[in-house]
Amino acid sequence: MTAVLERRRTGLDVVIGVLLILGGLFMLSNAVLATAVSVLMIGWLALIGGIMELGTALASIRSNFSWSTLLGGAMLTVLGLFMLRSPLAGALALTIMAGAMFFASGIMRVGLALRMPSHRWLLIASGVISIALALWIMVNPAKATLTLLGVLLGVQVLTEGITMLVAGRLRVVADAEEPVAA
Repeated sequence: MTAVLERRRTGLDVVIGVLLILGGLFMLSNAVLATAVSVLMIGWLALIGGIMELGTALASIRSNFSWSTLLGGAMLTVLGLFMLRSPLAGALALTIMAGAMFFASGIMRVGLALRMPSHRWLLIASGVISIALALWIMVNPAKATLTLLGVLLGVQVLTEGITMLVAGRLRVVADAEEPVAA
């Protein structure tokens, strides 16, 4: 049996979409606050995840112990504590990582565009925009640190809201029998 999926919009989808749009607009209008909240959330998630991973490693010390689980948990715990104690430094580190990812993806897109016969201009434009954003981050790290993460989060939440409002969510509407191979 295979599930049949259908994209439908319900009243709840409209409400969620409108709330996401409002939340995204709020984040875009308060990018510094959104950045601070996102860094603190990442810090707490890393701390909690690290502690849980440490607990898992220590609980399995006699049976299926893994040094990598223990080290991963320790690193996540330290990362979480670092981000919670120094949110500005955490935001700077995340911003520099984002800049490096923008730069790498921009170079990859431009390189791919040179080998693609169709849609070349779209890949080149996308790559150049990513490279320009990366360079802006590296030239203006102070401004980028305070706003970039909040703007990215706001754009993502806004996009999710628009998508939810326009298209709704995928739902399983029926199970279809798979044809039997003869």
